[in-house]
Amino acid sequence: MPRYLKTTSSLIAVASLAMFLAGTHAVLGQDEAASPDETEDTVPFALPKSGPFNPADIEIKNDQSISDWFRSAHADAAAEAFRHWDEEEEITAVCATCHSGEGFRDYHGLDGTAAGSVEGPINTGGVVDCGTCHNAGLAEIEEVAFPSGLMHPVQGVEASCMTCHQGRTAGSTVVKAMADLDLDTPNSELRFINPHYATAAATWLGGYGGSGYHYDGKDYSGRFFHARPVSSCVSCHEPHTLEVAFEPCLTCHQANEPEDIRIARQSYDGSGDTNKGIKSDIQTNAATLLDMIKDYAADVAGTPIVYDGTRYPYFFTDANGDGVADQSDGQPVAYNAWTPRSLRATYNWKLVTADPGNYAHNPPYMLELLYDSIEDLSGPLGTDMQALGLLR
Repeated sequence: MPRYLKTTSSLIAVASLAMFLAGTHAVLGQDEAASPDETEDTVPFALPKSGPFNPADIEIKNDQSISDWFRSAHADAAAEAFRHWDEEEEITAVCATCHSGEGFRDYHGLDGTAAGSVEGPINTGGVVDCGTCHNAGLAEIEEVAFPSGLMHPVQGVEASCMTCHQGRTAGSTVVKAMADLDLDTPNSELRFINPHYATAAATWLGGYGGSGYHYDGKDYSGRFFHARPVSSCVSCHEPHTLEVAFEPCLTCHQANEPEDIRIARQSYDGSGDTNKGIKSDIQTNAATLLDMIKDYAADVAGTPIVYDGTRYPYFFTDANGDGVADQSDGQPVAYNAWTPRSLRATYNWKLVTADPGNYAHNPPYMLELLYDSIEDLSGPLGTDMQALGLLR
């Protein structure tokens, strides 16, 4: 801009300010004359410091934490976990607790409502926001209810983690559904029971939490206690990015990544290979169990089954055994030939596979649930457990 234009602009600005001040005094004069003191002390408006204005120069407290959170799954407003209810324009009450910061605060009474339920309505568009984990009221939450009925003691931010990563069902849910039904007789009223997903807290508490189906006469590992410094969720997970800090693991473990860590000098999957991580044993046994579930459905229940992890309720009828779900009105037909035996084994399989970090959260409990489920199906299938070479 030419210098004379800059000068002209400055003069116009000064003139405008003078006119405004004059107008202000004129208005004062119309109603009530201002005293000399009032005139001297009155400041009609505050002028900003001379520019240019740069937002980057403004200090924002916790800006790194906010940035880290913003790129985490908790803040992903475009994810299905937060968009699932867009058409309804309101999040279902039973889902809102964990799929919206607003719903979480409602459930725990942090918004002034009664604790223990979501009063709603909870609008869509929310995420797991800052107030979910940094609300001052979290300090007053001393225990969290689990689907099994367990009331687990918590401190501070543990209330957030434990509330939303516990799943929605428990082994007791399966027991209730089975009632006194014959173990190997299909019942069309039985439905797949979904433990939900990202069930890290349920895995971590193990048999103490009662998340899995526990077979009669079996003992199950409880909460997975790690080395003393590793005693909470944020001991391993950076609380904002949710990423796992691997360096502390190297204090005790020799591995290139968490998946390579092995906790035992014996093979659980029958391979005899103890050079791979314990995650591999869990995955192998889970795959064996899924194969047996399919064999049982076809050979014992009499109705083949297929699994599709992208569509609820995940297990569908495949009457002709072609590996493709049957269709009805353009939709896959949900599996409806469950027996109590297949239902409980499938529930355990889904619980184990629903937690991608199961190998770190509680590997003993995962291996126990898989082994017992495989053993249970081996009877009607005529499978030789010793030949499989699995360890519990």
